[in-house]
Amino acid sequence: MNKNSNTYTILYATIMVIIVAFLLAFISSSLKDKQMENVKLDTKKQILSALNVKEGDVADNYQSMVKDFVLNADGTLSEQSEANFQTNYSDTTKLHVFECTVNGEKKYLFPVRGAGLWGPIWGYVALNEDKNTVFGTYFGHEGETPGLGAEIAKSFFSEQFKGKTVSKDGNIVLSVVKNGKVADSSCEVDGISGGTITSKGVDAMLKDCLKRYKSFLASAVATEANSDATNVEAAADSTAKCAATVAKEAEAKAAENAGKEGYGDFSVVEEKIQKVDSIKKEVKDELKK
Repeated sequence: MNKNSNTYTILYATIMVIIVAFLLAFISSSLKDKQMENVKLDTKKQILSALNVKEGDVADNYQSMVKDFVLNADGTLSEQSEANFQTNYSDTTKLHVFECTVNGEKKYLFPVRGAGLWGPIWGYVALNEDKNTVFGTYFGHEGETPGLGAEIAKSFFSEQFKGKTVSKDGNIVLSVVKNGKVADSSCEVDGISGGTITSKGVDAMLKDCLKRYKSFLASAVATEANSDATNVEAAADSTAKCAATVAKEAEAKAAENAGKEGYGDFSVVEEKIQKVDSIKKEVKDELKK
């Protein structure tokens, strides 16, 4: 075949393209498992970062501290196996809840995902056991502007969220507001100066994603309310028992005195009861002062 002909050139180029494509496909397939493991490891690192754990072996720390669950419709949690570990939480039909243990204390972590100026943004919000106080956060982005919107990935931004309140009266109040415009420091943080659209994206992401967990978050408030009610009931019961005991003792004493002093004349008992009532009124008046 004439090596200078067009046919030879086209045939040679075609064969080379096929060989290179085959090699690239083979290499990509060979490295796929390794690439996926790296993606999983990076996701676990982000989760640990939201838990303020940034040192030590990522795989070991995650295994000992974090358990992955899916929230069921009835509010219960179903544990996920390592084989079902996700690296993308955009599927809103499957809500993940991570139960974590940090320094012996229980934490709950929730993945959040939204839209920034130039692409997707995401993060993780870790709460204390009360399910209403932020323990830590992590935020990431795909292509926000360096020095502006991309600053959401910096520690100074995520540090602002620590200790903030997530919900009040059943509403998600954790917010990102315009830089310098924080009105309620209990639940608001400063946005990125010059990154207004990205900041609004983070704010919308937090509200849209966390409100999906409202029933789960509210369960802690209900538990606390039930506990308070139980404590009040127990205190009232204890007070009533004390009052009954005092009344019985007073009645017995009055009856005894009546037998000694009045020989069955209960006017003495009435006199003693009046004295007790008088003393009780004096005590109440003194307490009011």
